[in-house]
Amino acid sequence: MSTRTAPAEAGPTTIAERGRRGSVRGLGLLVVAVAVMAVLSLALGSRTIAPQRVLDVLFHDDGSEAATIVHALRLPRTVLGIAVGIALGVAGALMQGHTRNPLADPGLLGVEAGAACAVVVAIYALHVEDLAGYAWFALLGAGVAAVAVFAIGTTRRGPDPVSLVLAGAAVSALLMAVTQALVVRDAQTLDAYRFWVVGSTAGRPLSVFWQVLPFLLAGLLLAALSTPGLNLLQLGDDVAASLGLTPWRQKALGVTAVMLLTGAATAACGPIGFVGLVVPHVARRLGGVDYRWVVPYAGLLGALLVVGTDIIGRLVVPPAELQVGIVMALVGGPAFVLLVRRTRMVRL
Repeated sequence: MSTRTAPAEAGPTTIAERGRRGSVRGLGLLVVAVAVMAVLSLALGSRTIAPQRVLDVLFHDDGSEAATIVHALRLPRTVLGIAVGIALGVAGALMQGHTRNPLADPGLLGVEAGAACAVVVAIYALHVEDLAGYAWFALLGAGVAAVAVFAIGTTRRGPDPVSLVLAGAAVSALLMAVTQALVVRDAQTLDAYRFWVVGSTAGRPLSVFWQVLPFLLAGLLLAALSTPGLNLLQLGDDVAASLGLTPWRQKALGVTAVMLLTGAATAACGPIGFVGLVVPHVARRLGGVDYRWVVPYAGLLGALLVVGTDIIGRLVVPPAELQVGIVMALVGGPAFVLLVRRTRMVRL
């Protein structure tokens, strides 16, 4: 009499296969794709420069017009696009993992609203006019909003993802009300604010990148430390604790990483939507459900998406440009709807 063992083995085998779908080779291919996209970003625009010429002037600035375009105009926005894409992609993956909500977005923590409110206050009260100055105030506002949300949403057992989202929604509503009250009082403030709030990598000097880099690195470090425990948190706090994990510590690491990454990205380029919402789903389809692969996949895919949409924005309405935030909304919205309707989301 034979015993059927195949059905019992199918479940674990399938889970193991899903966990092994991510690979170093896959990450390497994504790195190559980001490098190619970066070269295209340096080459394409109102004036097209041959890729070979781009590489020549990139490493040997000969003072030519092509070298000026590459170094002064396109290199800063390309570097910022890659950095912001990585930050938002990683933050989105962490946010969806910690909340176990496939529709969670980093902006739910009130960081973007805090940054926007601080920028408006800087324009209205302190007459700050340069983008580099906006970055510092945006970081400050994002930090204050994040601390407020963290304080409100933390329970005796540590930061609770649901409470954090609710606190973030409340704080965001309050800060956006303050922002709107200020911009309707002064037309000059409104003009400056609407240029920043649309979300763009254009016109930002490379100094903005260096200003936010420490916060990006700190956020990525915390993300790397919190990612291994994120797999156990998907089983529930009680199970994770029984396996030796300290849930509140892992949540604190993850939420702090999301706040740092989102705050730095918003400070650098203004609020850019859909990256942290869409990219993690693609990362899970490519890298499986193991967050040790999902998080780096999401970061590299975020860089591809931001730089790619920035390139599209330069080419669709020549000689003018569309800001990356606008193109992201036009591309990200339909892409997310298509993703939801035509594929089955990986359950978190």
